[in-house]
Amino acid sequence: MALPVVRDFMDTVVPTVRPDMPILEAVDFLLNNHVTGAPVVNADGTLLGMLTEKDCLRLLSTGVDGDLPTGTVKDFMTTKTDSVAPDMNVYFVAGLFLGANYRRFPVVEKGKLVGAITRFDILKSIRKALGTV
Repeated sequence: MALPVVRDFMDTVVPTVRPDMPILEAVDFLLNNHVTGAPVVNADGTLLGMLTEKDCLRLLSTGVDGDLPTGTVKDFMTTKTDSVAPDMNVYFVAGLFLGANYRRFPVVEKGKLVGAITRFDILKSIRKALGTV
């Protein structure tokens, strides 16, 4: 029996932001899409980092005397980003989540973002593999 892999459970439609997007526009993007973070990609889909709600909270520390903070996504994003491959087995990814502070991994194939997998997706895959669905 083949182990379930990320490709079978990942989201293939992933809201992304660009590094040159104004940071306040990116905050609106996260809020409007009801996501806590988004991969940062360049024009050809290469993963450059992640912009999370935690990264955006740093905006509070950059404003002075009520002035709106300025900058772009690249000024606030996290560039050290862990990712997984689409053919990685979900049990291994479950173990990666145990050591991670975040809820989703970008899925990268040949350097390009092809999806994302969340803790919730992993739970669904394990439930299916155990035959309880």
